[in-house]
Parts: sequence; structure tokens; C-alpha cells
Amino acid sequence: MSGNSFGQAFRITTAGESHGPGNVVIIDGVPPGIPLDIDDLTPDLQRRRPGQSKIVSQRKEPDEAEILSGVFEGKTTGTALAILIRNVDQRSKDYSDIKDKYRPGHADYPFDAKYGFRDYRGGGRSSARETVARVAAGAVAKKFLASYGVQVLGYVKQIGKVIAEIEDPASVTLEQVESSPVRCPEPKTAARMIEFIEAVRKERDSIGGVAELVATGVPPGWGEPVFDKLKADLGKAMFSLPAVLGVEYGAGFAVATARGSDNNDAFLVRQNTITTETNRHGGMLGGISTGLPIVMRCAIKPTSSIPTAQPTVTRDKQPTTIATKGRHDPCLLPRFVPMGEAMMALVLADHAIRQAGQSQHLGSD
Repeated sequence: MSGNSFGQAFRITTAGESHGPGNVVIIDGVPPGIPLDIDDLTPDLQRRRPGQSKIVSQRKEPDEAEILSGVFEGKTTGTALAILIRNVDQRSKDYSDIKDKYRPGHADYPFDAKYGFRDYRGGGRSSARETVARVAAGAVAKKFLASYGVQVLGYVKQIGKVIAEIEDPASVTLEQVESSPVRCPEPKTAARMIEFIEAVRKERDSIGGVAELVATGVPPGWGEPVFDKLKADLGKAMFSLPAVLGVEYGAGFAVATARGSDNNDAFLVRQNTITTETNRHGGMLGGISTGLPIVMRCAIKPTSSIPTAQPTVTRDKQPTTIATKGRHDPCLLPRFVPMGEAMMALVLADHAIRQAGQSQHLGSD
């Protein structure tokens, strides 16, 4: 098992490296008849691509998708859908002087330990470059989820100690998020974040932060008991992304100091629908959706590749120093947002199909 596939009913398999010819995703389980073309994939790919602003990596990749199969006359056929995104701006020579050195914070040493050798050009398969295929697949999942009235949106909530106060995550709009290159929907906080990132970059360093992800319109009942809980699959999805070191939903780690009487969300009926007065449970109870917005947060570490010299060792166990060349993000958060959205959408699409199958089996509508 190589761990390159994700999902059950809506399943993706990806391949590709940072400095290879390109990245490809094959999606199984896409229902037939969904209108789909390149224009549906382009917006999220452009939000993820490098070189889009001065506060991200300056690698120049157009990230133009090619649909190789699974679409005919503008609609999905129900067969395997394949999408290719080519790499065009690799600079492998930037990494030649570190091919025998282990970069602190990177997967260089574990890859050597697992395979006996590694692709040192930008990290190979461990590079965040591979997420371009996930984002393409996530765009397909979003198009499918739209038929249920489900929308997925992410934004930057925190950079370092600069935190945006978002009272109602479900009310944030895509226009608000995209109004700033840092993808924080609160303008004044966004300006402070950009200023901070620029200061860190000038110090030849990097900074981490927190992204918040919100799914609205998810009906109650999605998710499976025990091992395939919706929260479990979402947690795995987020932790599968590079640089994610923490995931929480709802009240998250704040429950550690809360009392049950304060933390429980009281049930009520509103407009003939069962709901809760508050949403500390983050849209999931028992790992099954409740109909309220699903709200998650991901803690993203500072970019490991920095130009400042750091101590390390070689493959021959000799001490040395390393200063990573190449083009890297001083902060990963702005480009993480579409990656997180993609993984959330893929999980929800998977569970939507699984729930539909169960409902048909039970004879319900």
C-alpha cells in the first residue's frame, strides 16, 4: 500500500512530484451528468498557485488543468475522471548543493529511512506542489456538492499572534476572503498580517498561523458511526496536507476547561427544523452531521525552507550547515486555504454519496 489514494465512494488517486513533468489525479465515483469544464477548475487552482502575490513563493506556475477523461460534451460520464497539471517552472539546480543534506523540518531524513534514497529537488513527493492535484479534485467535489446546496469556504484566521475576530464563520463570503492576498476576511487585521509577513520575510525567516474552514448547507445525517465518523475522515484529510500540525472543530481545545452545562448546545425547533441554539459542537455530534455549519481550524507550521543558515547533518552523519535556496513562501497560510477547502469538499462528497446509497437501501427519499 503506497498511500496515494483517499476516499471510498468518491475516491481520488494522485501522482506527481515537485520537479517532475506534472501532477495528475484520477477520480473514481463522480456521478454522471454533472456539468464540468476547465473553467470550473481554474478559480481554485489560481488561488493555490505560487507567484500570485509578493507574500507567497515566486515560482511561476500557470497551473492550467487538462481534463484527460471522464467528461463528454461538457458533462461527467460517470467513468474515471483524470486531470493533469503540468510543471513548467522547475529550478532543480537550486537544490543540487543540498542533495546530501537533511533540511530541518522537512521529510528528507524520513524519506531516506523509508526508501533508501530521495528526490531532493524541492522535496519530490513530500512537497506541497503535489496538492495542486488535490485542489483540482476538490473543485470537482465542490461542483457536485453544489447540487446539495453545500458550500465550502476557508480563510486565514491567524498569522503568528495576529488574530482575526470572526463572530459568525458561516457568514464569511468568498469576496471578503479574496479581497486580500493574505485571505483574511477582516480588512484591518489582513493589513496587519501582511505587514507582519513582510517583516518576517525581510528577516529571512517564516511564520505559521491558523486557517478556519467552514461547510454550510450540509444536511443532518452524513457520516458513519465509529471508525468512519465525519470528524475522523475530516481530521485525516487535514492531517494529510503538508505543514498541518493541529486540527480542531467546534469549540476545539477550549472544551478542556469547559463544564458540560456550558459546553452543551441546547436543542430547539426553528422553522419546523430541529437545530441547536449554539454550535460549539462544530456541526457534528457522534461524528455525524447535525445540519449546522461544520467549522474546523488547522494549525499550520512556519515554512521549513528558510534562507537563514541552520545546523544539520549529511547522509554520512557529518555535521554541517544548510541555507535553503529556491523560492518559498514566508507564510503558508494564504495558499493553504484552497488546499484545506479541497480536502473538506472531498470528504463531504464521499459521505454524500455514501449517505445517498444508504437512503436508497432503506427506501427513504
